[in-house]
Amino acid sequence: MPELPEVEVTRLSFADRIVGARVQAVRMGKPLRWPLGCDPQALVGRTVRAVRRRGKYLLLDLDEGVLLLHLGMSGSLRFDAAMPEAALHDHFDLVTSRGVLRLNDPRRFGAVVHCAGEAAPEAVKLLGGLGVEPLDEGFDPAAFHAALKKRKAPIKQVLLAGDVVVGVGNIYASEALFLAGIRPTLPAARISRPRAARLHAAIREVLARAVAKGGSTLRDFSNADGQAGYFQLEAMVYDRAGEPCRVCKTPIRMIRQGQRATYYCPHCQKN
Repeated sequence: MPELPEVEVTRLSFADRIVGARVQAVRMGKPLRWPLGCDPQALVGRTVRAVRRRGKYLLLDLDEGVLLLHLGMSGSLRFDAAMPEAALHDHFDLVTSRGVLRLNDPRRFGAVVHCAGEAAPEAVKLLGGLGVEPLDEGFDPAAFHAALKKRKAPIKQVLLAGDVVVGVGNIYASEALFLAGIRPTLPAARISRPRAARLHAAIREVLARAVAKGGSTLRDFSNADGQAGYFQLEAMVYDRAGEPCRVCKTPIRMIRQGQRATYYCPHCQKN
């Protein structure tokens, strides 16, 4: 599933090229997770003003309204001057004066939703419960620790919930907890202020490094230019069950938390 770094890498790969483009046509394929929210023809003539990200959502600001895009479990975006004829899993084309933005999503858990603005009920429903952005200055170590003290769930589950800090998905939660030396099963409320500060720094470091590496391509992720990511090649624990820890050589363990695989080193990560 594309996580925050993959979504940010996707944004960076086409944002500068589509800003200023005028929408010329919209093609809809099979239904996605949520309806578009408007007649596709209503988007024709609109101009793309900016491309932003909020958590795992991309926001295309138009001169009237905003398009919210989510890549779901297996979605990817492409942007090019011209596209071949839409194939089976191509479910949305935004044809503009600067190229075609296409959403391909084999499992159709992705979404494209139009709303009047971020204050619209549709946008609030999708974005309103999201936590602070981990790569922004607003991600404060003291506030992060205070939020963790209110949560009794295991720290990895708290990170995945997205209401304390947004976008720290399964891969990067495992990696950040390893870097901070914290066992993923430790209740969040038991994390001390110094350890919370280390985790805060680890989250920022891991996500920034993942963006720099183009994200992680475990199966089929690629950015809007079709380029794969390489962060997975340097993962410390994720998807390395049974392999020696890169630090202490202890075999990496895998457990299930909330039906998601969690990887950790039993020696380097403490309760």
